[in-house]
Parts: sequence; C-alpha cells; structure tokens
Amino acid sequence: MRRISAAVAALVLAGAGLGAAATSAAAAPAKAAAACPTGWGSGDKGTVGSSIIPLTNVRAGQHECYDRLVFDVPGGGNAIDHIVGYVDEFHQLASGKQIPVAGGAILEVRVAAPSYDPHGGGVVYPAQAGQPLPGVDVSGYTTFRDTRFGASFEGETQIGLGVRARLPFRVIQLPDRLVVDVAHSWTSTG
Repeated sequence: MRRISAAVAALVLAGAGLGAAATSAAAAPAKAAAACPTGWGSGDKGTVGSSIIPLTNVRAGQHECYDRLVFDVPGGGNAIDHIVGYVDEFHQLASGKQIPVAGGAILEVRVAAPSYDPHGGGVVYPAQAGQPLPGVDVSGYTTFRDTRFGASFEGETQIGLGVRARLPFRVIQLPDRLVVDVAHSWTSTG
C-alpha cells in the first residue's frame, strides 16, 4: 500500500508540474509573424538626371521586413533624381568595365548626385571604383550581400548592390536623402 501511495503522490506532483508548465507557456505571448509590405515589385524605378549637389554619405540598415540603403544628399530636397533596377552584370559608367558584385542578383543604383564637389573638384564621398562602399558593412544582413562603387560621372553616382535574390524593392524620397529598401522575401510575412 505504501508503494501505491508513493506512486500516486509522484504522479500528482508530476501532473501539477506539467500543468504549471502549460499554464506559464500559455501565459507567455506568442511572437506573431511580422506583417511585411508587398506589392513593391522588382521593375526599374526612377528617372535619370544629374545634379551639382554632392552625395556625402551612403549607409545601410536592417529592418524586420527589409534591408535599407540610404544616400545622403544634403541640399537635395525631396526630388533627387535616380534610377534603380536589376542588371545581369554591373558595368562602370563611362568606361563600361565590368565590376564583380557578390550575391544572387545585382541592383544598380544611380543617384543624381556626384561624389565630388563640382565647383572645386575635391572628393566629398571617398569611394573607390570597384571597391566596397566606405563604412558600409552588410555582413550578416538578411538580403544584402555586397556593395560596390561604380563611378561618379557627369553629376551622377553609381552603386552596385548585391542582394540574395531578385527581390521586390522600393525607393523613397525623403528630405535630403534617397532610400532604397529591398524586401527579405516575396511573401507578406517576415
């Protein structure tokens, strides 16, 4: 009888422990999948142009649904001309030289802002042709794989952005900057 009482007591305690674990699991909020925007598409976006207002910086950031590349053009206002689109190979403006860009797809970004001072000729954004963008480290990003400076020619700066695959993207005009967001997937959840 003593063994049966001990076994019943052990089962009751074990059941209470499982019940407490189930209660605390139920009380913990479940992390819901992020609702990510869709409908951006992967077709070319923008208009070609040139400017005398220089590009001062390029920076990258990670978000829950997309990776972001920001082009700072102080004085550029809300109308910075640009053309953004996928290319099979990244070729440098003017020379046509091919520049390798890592990733499953290449997004070419052309911003109507030179990387130099058009009045004095001095360097404003210190990038080198064929090299990664200065100060931009995309290692560990969900979508971005590589960045390469193409050229700055006749008032236009060219960047090659290596991405994981040909994914939807959007371009946003903000005061004095241009933003390129590339989605992590084609689906509506992150």
